[in-house]
Amino acid sequence: MRAKKSEHTPVRTICTIEARMRSTRLPGKVLKPILGRPMLALLIERLQRVRQVDQIVVATTDNPIDDPIVELACQLGTKYFRGSEEDVLDRVLRAARSVNADLIVETTGDCPLIDPGVIDQLIATFMSNPVDYCANLLSRSYPRGMEAQVFPVAVLAQVAELTQDPADREHVSLYICEHPEQFRLLDIASGLPPQDADLRLTVDTQEDFDLVRHVFESLYPINPHFSMSDILALFKRHPELRRLNENIQQKAVR
Repeated sequence: MRAKKSEHTPVRTICTIEARMRSTRLPGKVLKPILGRPMLALLIERLQRVRQVDQIVVATTDNPIDDPIVELACQLGTKYFRGSEEDVLDRVLRAARSVNADLIVETTGDCPLIDPGVIDQLIATFMSNPVDYCANLLSRSYPRGMEAQVFPVAVLAQVAELTQDPADREHVSLYICEHPEQFRLLDIASGLPPQDADLRLTVDTQEDFDLVRHVFESLYPINPHFSMSDILALFKRHPELRRLNENIQQKAVR
């Protein structure tokens, strides 16, 4: 069964942010300060500029260690939901249901540089095509850290019934991506040259954080609404920045 969209039915679109304090390589990274503010706060600020999102929900865990994330969400007036630390799929699904969402834009707290314009493009593309899932990560054409995924709550609910595989439950949309025979998938390509698509703008390690902090410190004071194009221009002016985290390897999902 595939989720169907009606052109006449309003779609309530939310953006979920998966965030927790426990991280294998860089514990507490989502609240590490950049320009005197928690990294998660800067991400929320950027996501608030996505025109087609009705609400942002921080999907954190019910582990007491994540109380500071809840406190930050409350300070910012951002909705939050607490659920399972291991079953992230269930956490995101319940977070979406808690605000009566129809459509999920899935993001993670370790991608604070994500471009709101890229997300708006993904949502618009999803809404104008008969698909179950739209993303920009099925083929690596965007810098790592610019990824977002768009899919209906109904599709995620279907997936929750289909799999109990630990990897599927930890990586929310993995089952969707790995089963094109069941779901209609659409990937957006950036058209960027390989040297730009290979950039690592996500935060898993201290080296990653140092790079992202440098980007914010270079661009935010000049223009808080800086885009992916501004980031790429910064790297062209300062190619040495690539060396800060070029040796970091992304962890495999399986």
